[in-house]
Amino acid sequence: MRPLLTPEDMRGFVEKPFAFVERCGLRALVLEPHRVRLGMPLAGNTNHFGSMYAGALFTVAEIPGGALFLTTFDVARFYPLIKEMGIRFRRPAYSDVTCEVSLSAEEADRIAGEAAARGRSEFVLAGEVRDSAGAVVAESRGVYQIRRLES
Repeated sequence: MRPLLTPEDMRGFVEKPFAFVERCGLRALVLEPHRVRLGMPLAGNTNHFGSMYAGALFTVAEIPGGALFLTTFDVARFYPLIKEMGIRFRRPAYSDVTCEVSLSAEEADRIAGEAAARGRSEFVLAGEVRDSAGAVVAESRGVYQIRRLES
């Protein structure tokens, strides 16, 4: 179960999947099998009172699921989708933020095996969006699914 993308390909898919994400300045800070960390700058993403806009916080919490797919699963056999996403805003973010998600190797193997056998597999990723001081500014819970590509 090895990704077929180069690190440069993955970075492009994460940072520039569409114009909105590119305009936000989202950056892939860590792209490793089973673990990703993304960052979002405060600059250009502020709301009417100077903290990070809720939509930017949602974006940095949602995109890691797709990034984790790219680093962990075989893109020649599967594709990802998100089925549900929830976010709880804990406090305003007045700095750049990061969000990290991970999946154990055992869980990734279970997901890939189930998707290969049944055509799809669901899994939940929980994330914490943290400001530059390490304080949790938002918590996310996403229900993701990988599906087998039909040949």
